[in-house]
Amino acid sequence: MAIRASLIGEVVAMAFDTVRTNKMRSGLTVLGIVIGITSIVGMTALIRGFDESLRDMIRSIGPNTIFVQRFGVASFSSGAELRDLLKRPNLTISDARAIEEQDESAQYVDIELGAGPGPVTQQRVFYRQQKTKPLLVLGVGESFADGTRVPILAGRFFSGTEVQYRKNVVVLGNTAYQLLFAPSGIDPIGKFVRVGAQRFEVVGVFDKRPAAGGFNLSQDDFVTIPYTAYQRIFGLRAVSIGRMGTIVNIQLSILPRDGVNEAAALADVERVMRIRHNLRFDEPNDFDLTTQDQFLKLWDQISQGTFLALLVISSIALMVGGIGVMAIMSISVTERTREIGVRKALGARRAEILFQFLMEAAFLTSLGGVLGIALGSGIGVAVHLISGFPISLPWWSFAIGLGFSASVGIFFGMWPAVKASRLDPIEALRYE
Repeated sequence: MAIRASLIGEVVAMAFDTVRTNKMRSGLTVLGIVIGITSIVGMTALIRGFDESLRDMIRSIGPNTIFVQRFGVASFSSGAELRDLLKRPNLTISDARAIEEQDESAQYVDIELGAGPGPVTQQRVFYRQQKTKPLLVLGVGESFADGTRVPILAGRFFSGTEVQYRKNVVVLGNTAYQLLFAPSGIDPIGKFVRVGAQRFEVVGVFDKRPAAGGFNLSQDDFVTIPYTAYQRIFGLRAVSIGRMGTIVNIQLSILPRDGVNEAAALADVERVMRIRHNLRFDEPNDFDLTTQDQFLKLWDQISQGTFLALLVISSIALMVGGIGVMAIMSISVTERTREIGVRKALGARRAEILFQFLMEAAFLTSLGGVLGIALGSGIGVAVHLISGFPISLPWWSFAIGLGFSASVGIFFGMWPAVKASRLDPIEALRYE
């Protein structure tokens, strides 16, 4: 063990001396390794940061909320064609009423007009001389704020009575508030604004909604009004998609009661909807049921594919760097033929020569791996400081980078090391 430890120390010292005396050659040798490891660490930091922020955003909609749509993410992710999806019947407000009456596991059922796939209503919001850009107008029920978990910044959400009597009340998204009221410091509660041509009383303001990656994805560019007022003012527009069918933008959200597990809640909603749509036992659902878990599973597939593509691209740079290591180590073996002959003449075994050159290659590429880790981490931190983009630097990304770089050195350094260990000492000592 003492001899092996001594040999390792000697080999590391010789490898370090080789790098120091051949700075340019060593730098060019590990350049591909540095680029590959920088890509792995830097992109992992950005992808993981975006992944965590997106998961937080998805979790904010509520872990138990069930969305009923004519079709949505679940259908497209399963490979369904739009032509077939448009043959499905549009959802109706009567569907919501049926779930309320027949699903005992539901705590509430909320109707959301303009929030799902299909035609949307966009209107400018006016207050005195100020106006916003066109914002999304959503017609919702009194439980919308509870289901989406968007915090109220000021005021309140509208009540069931206001929904029932089709009151012209509005809860502003944060974008409208920031444009119309925040600059002047005016309290918006109780003020009257125009949404398009209609006059509405402001009863509440939403706080900012979380956004994936910290980007402004127009997530706050909306206002909410009672769905009954939405029907009265804008109606439920059915847009024709060529000859394939029509589409009405309506979706339902259901929150199960406390203590009801997700599977049971989904089964109850599915049972009511299948009865409503007169589906036989052997017929598939003609509607989508979506939960937070399904959104997360879909994102898992996307993020795993992205990470795999990153590894493949980075591996190309690592392979190029490995070929460079093999070429340089082969040149090094030729240059040090007499040295190898002297070491063998003094009793060095083949395994020791092999170990020496393998360790030199591994040290060289590991040095490139350390530089790549430092550069990748620096790029991630710089992006975060400049743009606010969230990053994550898990320890395993450093371990992967260092492990990859050392493995490349051992794999591509094997042939030069074997070549060096097989040199005949007599021929090596005669080499000029």
